[in-house]
Amino acid sequence: MHKHNPFEKILFGFWIYLMTDLLMFAALFATYAVLRNNTYGGPSGLEIFSLPFVLIETLILLTSSFTTGLGMLAAKRNDKNQTLAWFGVTFLLGASFVSMELNEFGKLLAEKHGPQTSAFLSSFFTLVGTHGLHIAVGLFWILIMLIQIFRKGLSEGNIRKLTCLSLFWHFLDVVWIFIFTIVYLMSHT
Repeated sequence: MHKHNPFEKILFGFWIYLMTDLLMFAALFATYAVLRNNTYGGPSGLEIFSLPFVLIETLILLTSSFTTGLGMLAAKRNDKNQTLAWFGVTFLLGASFVSMELNEFGKLLAEKHGPQTSAFLSSFFTLVGTHGLHIAVGLFWILIMLIQIFRKGLSEGNIRKLTCLSLFWHFLDVVWIFIFTIVYLMSHT
């Protein structure tokens, strides 16, 4: 009889969670795709999105994925200080990303381009806002993990939690690549 490692069950369960999140994002992408041309006489993405701004956001988030990977490598080497440093950098990059996203939302709202303006903007705010909310949850998770690692070190339990956190963060980066492509780039074609 084959005994399963408890971590394998946790990891399998976390992959199932990520797949349910993927289904939710797929529904949001499908909604956006259907509604993206329904501007109701309001602005289109071409008129309101700044590609250079969003490219900087994208580079920041992709860099945070790289620093997460470096943090996981440090954790596997049992290097507490490097793990704390790389996940600290990931936190700062993620916070910068969220700050830029909030800035973009604030600018759109100040220009009277809120979700109530059109179906296009409603679907935009829902899709991008849901991703931003996930990033905020990831930042909270990183903060909790930094405190736990600082206090208790790189225990087996903390490595498990970091592994799930890393998967979550990379998943959000992949979702952002689709947002960048489908929402921002396609609005300029």
